[in-house]
Amino acid sequence: MNPRRKKRLGLALALVFGVGATIGLVLYALNQNMDLFYTPTELVNGKPDGTKPEVGQSLRIGGMVVSDSVERDPESLKVSFRVADIGPEVTVEFEGILPDLFREGQGIVAQGVLVDERTVFASEVLAKHDEEYMPPEIAEAMNKGHKPLEYTEQQKQGSY
Repeated sequence: MNPRRKKRLGLALALVFGVGATIGLVLYALNQNMDLFYTPTELVNGKPDGTKPEVGQSLRIGGMVVSDSVERDPESLKVSFRVADIGPEVTVEFEGILPDLFREGQGIVAQGVLVDERTVFASEVLAKHDEEYMPPEIAEAMNKGHKPLEYTEQQKQGSY
């Protein structure tokens, strides 16, 4: 192979490698910033396609705040509450000022990180703005027919 062809081949390979590396880095960055939406039932049982979030994954969760579940730390702005749809409840922990419309029995969407199987540490909590509005993702999830939950005897007694 003559030197001129060798130089062109090297340049072409470097260009292909550079473009491939750039595309790979962009896809990796986009994947890191993608927040998937889950309902409490999907978070605990997994989505219909079998996917389930991993601990440490960034996600959004939406549902209704369970009555008598809001616990506030008197020493700080830490708040803990449970969110449910028609299935299991998930605990959301948040440190900051909650929206004015936040209250028990109200629909919310929380964005944060999955701490464990049933706990989300939220960085942002959004509350719906009136009695008629519901975020489209929550409305769609609530309208889907979830199959009835089947509990083991151990779960019915309250220990997991």
